[in-house]
Amino acid sequence: MVKVKGINVYVDKSGEGKQAVLLLHGWGQSSHSFQEVRTFLEKSFTVYSVDLPGFGLSDKPNYPFNTADYAEVLKGIIDELGIQTPIIIGHSFGGRVAIKYTSLFNEVKKLVLVDSAGIVHRKPLSYHVKVYTFKFLRRFFSLPLLKKYKDRVLSKFGSNDYKQADDLMKQVLVRVVNEDLRNDLPKIKCPTLLVWGTNDYVTPLKDAYIMRELIPDAGVVEIKGGGHFSYLDNLPYFLRVLAVFFNEDK
Repeated sequence: MVKVKGINVYVDKSGEGKQAVLLLHGWGQSSHSFQEVRTFLEKSFTVYSVDLPGFGLSDKPNYPFNTADYAEVLKGIIDELGIQTPIIIGHSFGGRVAIKYTSLFNEVKKLVLVDSAGIVHRKPLSYHVKVYTFKFLRRFFSLPLLKKYKDRVLSKFGSNDYKQADDLMKQVLVRVVNEDLRNDLPKIKCPTLLVWGTNDYVTPLKDAYIMRELIPDAGVVEIKGGGHFSYLDNLPYFLRVLAVFFNEDK
């Protein structure tokens, strides 16, 4: 455990390579989701698998974090463990944190973003109608005679991530998913690999190409047929892509 910002953060260290690699998981996951990737990388690198605050074995945030708060936690971990210029691999929400960290501190050798969050699109009218309906029903079912029906009715609204989160993490989720990181992307100066599933409907493939246009040194690799966990949908291919990217400057 590493104590940062007053909370305990779980970090698993494996391998003894000269170059450090940090693995950042997605929302609702933990460091375990990168187990196969870690096993592959630890043969050549020192690998740090992080349970981000609120997930896995780490403490919950002590207030509703935004993306910058998570980036500061990552900075604290890196400083506390004496990690020098790491490679960072971030999936989904972990990619969001990696983007923010790299744009703020610029102490990253290479960056790999896998089906990464960070691009916010304009919501359709149907979305706003649903949000308005949810807010109305939340107030309506707060009336004394209707409170017992509140949870049952409101459970029909919101994403699975939102439904499964406790009150604090719901606040965190709402904060981070509404942060558009387009302005952070041009500040990323290290070589960046964008790995994306062609069938990712959570963070669509077009987001990869938006990021490629905004990050000065970035390229896209598509995983055909891959979904939001494209690195697991075709793990052998993903590992080959990593090997090439990590070794191209040797």
